[in-house]
Amino acid sequence: MNKSDLAKAVADTTGLSRTQAGEAVDATIEAIVGSVKGNDSVQLAGFGTFFAKHREAREVRNPRTGEKMMSKAKTQAAFRPAAALKDI
Repeated sequence: MNKSDLAKAVADTTGLSRTQAGEAVDATIEAIVGSVKGNDSVQLAGFGTFFAKHREAREVRNPRTGEKMMSKAKTQAAFRPAAALKDI
């Protein structure tokens, strides 16, 4: 399922037009992305939690040359599914 399929499913379920459902899906995604960028978590009961996860710099190896180098520290988005979603 892609974003347009999700918008169609929302439109069919809620009775909104496809345009309105697409705007609602876009607004939801933008709100989640904005919160995670601000290091806030988004908890959706029965679905899961979106959060920012910090990864420290570490030593890695180039598989082609075998050369050791340091990777950069970074923050990335992560998702932890709720127990109800894990059981599916």
